[in-house]
Amino acid sequence: MSIRDRLQHLGKSIADNPDNVFVIREDNTENEKTIYQGLKTHIHQKMLDRVDLSAMESLPAERLMSEIKALVEQLLIEEKAPINLVEKGRLVADIQNEVLGLGPLEPLLDDPTISDILVNTYSQVYVERQGKLELTDIHFADNGHLLKIIDRIVSRVGRRVDESSPMVDARLPDGSRVNAIIPPLAVDGPLLSIRRFSAVPLKINDIIRYKSLTPAMSEIIEGLVKSECNILISGGTGSGKTTLLNILSGFIPPNERVVTIEDAAELQLQQPHVVRLETRPPNVEGKGEVTQRSLVRNSLRMRPDRIMIGEVRGAEAIDMLQAMNTGHEGSLATVHANTPRDALGRIENMVGMAEMGLSLKAIRQQVSSAIGVVIQVSRMQDGKRKVSSIQEITGMEGDVITMQEIFTFTQTGINEKGEIQGYFHATGIRPLFSERLKIFGVSLSDELFDPSLRFE
Repeated sequence: MSIRDRLQHLGKSIADNPDNVFVIREDNTENEKTIYQGLKTHIHQKMLDRVDLSAMESLPAERLMSEIKALVEQLLIEEKAPINLVEKGRLVADIQNEVLGLGPLEPLLDDPTISDILVNTYSQVYVERQGKLELTDIHFADNGHLLKIIDRIVSRVGRRVDESSPMVDARLPDGSRVNAIIPPLAVDGPLLSIRRFSAVPLKINDIIRYKSLTPAMSEIIEGLVKSECNILISGGTGSGKTTLLNILSGFIPPNERVVTIEDAAELQLQQPHVVRLETRPPNVEGKGEVTQRSLVRNSLRMRPDRIMIGEVRGAEAIDMLQAMNTGHEGSLATVHANTPRDALGRIENMVGMAEMGLSLKAIRQQVSSAIGVVIQVSRMQDGKRKVSSIQEITGMEGDVITMQEIFTFTQTGINEKGEIQGYFHATGIRPLFSERLKIFGVSLSDELFDPSLRFE
């Protein structure tokens, strides 16, 4: 979207009310917001009369920010607007954000404590901090303003959102996940959800410090990745699957070629040899779609050492299993499920979507031979995320996939602050993958599997 388009939409809905623009403070908070919006609109319109938009678009971002700031300050002096330094700084920042960024969302995106931004039409914006939702005082001028911001986000990654395609998944430049849905599907107005990702990706020591898992569990997980064990990460929405997948990727040796496959590229891998693939939705004519299944198949021709699938959600499950069974060991993937057993059931169902004509037993044999370990991550009632179970797939007994739990988290209660109380502990079973890890030079002590040791 051009700077001209961004400027022309800024505060458009308040432009019909110029009489109030020079009064900032009112007893009524809603009036104050409306009047502030009116001032912003007035200054914006003055900018349009003064600037050469084609010249502005050729300026570097930093120079453009400086030019906008100087022009806004000059216009405020000329209009003799009675505002203080704090209000002037806010007005300058708001106009800069409208022209170069995501408008009212920019302050929220700059706040590292916010993990989710949830926009429920133009007038209501919630954020999540430390697992708790809270209402902010941020709002847009109108639903048209919000639609412009949504369009700006999705157009950056070559996607579109309109009445013929009213739902879209996209991402921000920092990898944050974006979902938008607009009318007619969204009855009251456009809805926008942003799942934030840390500017500095979390490491294993960070989640140990947050008590999401224990040092013993991290030692085992690190050994599993280094020994090229195929791992499936299972969990519900917002449980931290992608975050854990990023962390596990940090254990992959730097000399290996990693191919990632995602609906919207979110992974923040730190390896030097990473190839990122992303699906493509159909165009206006319903053509040109590229699915995850197509990308998984294509990735096999790209000489990958490991394949990472951001989320398995369809027929690509059969191609993933076949890749894991035919030399691409050490592959990683995530799936939506509430338990490790449910995760395997979902994989079975998704293989059935491929319409390969396989019997249930044949599908389960594929699953049991391909996947070595299922790691379950959970979002607890207090908003904290934990690795709640690590289970090994040991094979088949008849028509049933057999599993054994190695580590688990046991909840004992909730304290007066609403925080989950509990402890991590081993089940006492020494896993079969211990021998595999030993071949790769990873030795696990017997103490790691002592069920009497508890970690709170």
